Amino acid sequence: MNIFVAKLSSETQGEDLKGLFENYGRVDSAKVIFDRETNQSKGYGFVEMSDDREAQEAIDSLNETEFKGSQIVVKVAVPKADGPGRGPRRPHPGFNR
Repeated sequence: MNIFVAKLSSETQGEDLKGLFENYGRVDSAKVIFDRETNQSKGYGFVEMSDDREAQEAIDSLNETEFKGSQIVVKVAVPKADGPGRGPRRPHPGFNR
């Protein structure tokens, strides 16, 4: 299961997330997302756990708890969906070539 973790402190690293979630089971991967230009944390990350029961226990136990000075939000990650602004651009219906 892919888990979304938000409201992370700016000091949190992937290894910190891994250590936190390993209290609930095997962690396949853990990463904090950083801005490419500034190399600063965006304040969120993802944890992958292969056992859904362990992952759900981690979510239930860790959501809205304090970690490294921040109250974190932990929930199941939702895959990006194709929505407005994604995919090929189409001309506006009133556009005349």
